[in-house]
Amino acid sequence: MNYKMIIWALVFVLFSSCKKDSKAPEPTDPGTETPEPGTQKREVLVWVDANSNVFGTYGRFSDKKEISAVLDTLKDAGVTALVVDVKGSSGYTMYPSNYTREMTTRDGKTRLSDYVPFVISEAKKRGLKVYLSMVTFVDGDRRGFGYVYDNPEYRSKYESIVVKNTTGTLGPISETGKNVFVNPAAAEVQEKALNIIKEIVGKFDLDGMILDYGRYTDISADFSPLSKQQFITFLETKYNDAQAKNMRFPEDIVATWRESSGQILPATTGKYYKQWLIYRAQVIKDFMGKARAATKSVKPNVEFGVYVGAWYTTYYQVGVNWASKEYDPFQDFEVRFDWASPGYGATGYAEELDILMTGNYFTQIKLADNPVTAGLKYHWWSIEGSLNGISHITKNKVPVYGSIDVGNVSYANKGEITKAIKYILSRTSGGIMLFDVVHMYAPQYNQLKQPLFDAVKAGIKN
Repeated sequence: MNYKMIIWALVFVLFSSCKKDSKAPEPTDPGTETPEPGTQKREVLVWVDANSNVFGTYGRFSDKKEISAVLDTLKDAGVTALVVDVKGSSGYTMYPSNYTREMTTRDGKTRLSDYVPFVISEAKKRGLKVYLSMVTFVDGDRRGFGYVYDNPEYRSKYESIVVKNTTGTLGPISETGKNVFVNPAAAEVQEKALNIIKEIVGKFDLDGMILDYGRYTDISADFSPLSKQQFITFLETKYNDAQAKNMRFPEDIVATWRESSGQILPATTGKYYKQWLIYRAQVIKDFMGKARAATKSVKPNVEFGVYVGAWYTTYYQVGVNWASKEYDPFQDFEVRFDWASPGYGATGYAEELDILMTGNYFTQIKLADNPVTAGLKYHWWSIEGSLNGISHITKNKVPVYGSIDVGNVSYANKGEITKAIKYILSRTSGGIMLFDVVHMYAPQYNQLKQPLFDAVKAGIKN
């Protein structure tokens, strides 16, 4: 999950990575998101990041006895499912793959040879469901290893081309010191991702397939020749724009750039900017349809879902519209989005999902907790306000799993973690996802520097 992006958006929250046309529709009453008591058991999912849990200094998932002990504790706390990371930002997998290298050692630690099947087997013994997750459009670690470094031709074709500075200089994303995103619009990139999805679903006894980082790196991407040609074709086809081929690229999309909290953002936009936002969101929507089909083609009963940030108000920057296709942000006169334009709503992909995990990574729980937001209904930087917004824009088309980061977010104390869990479980239609288990058992990896299992258990069971 993208902590740098969260930092840019939430300057009041401290993060430290463990690895992570018509009338507007009537607003949904937030209360309608909660099922009637007794009609649905809400699930409690816990994320298991590979880098920190398997290869991290204080990780416990490289030893079978320790894995079993942690799962016992999770079961006792009321957890009902795991989300196990099996393909990371290096592009390598945690199992032998036909499409990429296998990650077996890192930072002096060696992975169990049967890591994924062992975790699944132990979880199932305890009655826990297992979702497997993959980093979708990142294929290289910022430290200089990964799939793109092993495959220079692939890298030369598909490494994301980004705006590197405020002068508008274009270059490969690796030159910025970030993890290496690849271009989601490239057919070969999509094909590789779809093949890995089918491989994971076919190989393991899983309950669901979860995509993480199914997006562009941010608003500064992707300005490659491939994206330019696709965008021209998009304009010619969708808008009958015969002059599209004469555009100044990328100046007719973004003319000038600025920097804010380390992020390169548009300062002056060009005439094609809003169409560009639609093009990128359509790329991601189309891929999500293919990814769902790939999952179901192997095992129709396996759930398909994604993790996304809950801050919809700025999530357009990464090319993702996780709202319902029936929701039109351009025509929403209650929740205004100045970046929206006619046609953007059709890029919503909530209907492609069986499960939607939203990162409600905020210290503020209730709107009333802050006088500034006490009178608001929708506020994307609080748990209550973001859940209100999520219900409003997804139109309850998909079970929502509100999510908290128990380690990287600076909660005042363990009681606030408990309160956040309780509140999300009282509100969401699907349940909650807790990121990450390593934060619960390793005080070195959370802001409070204390074990957190008791706070989690109190939130789930009391």
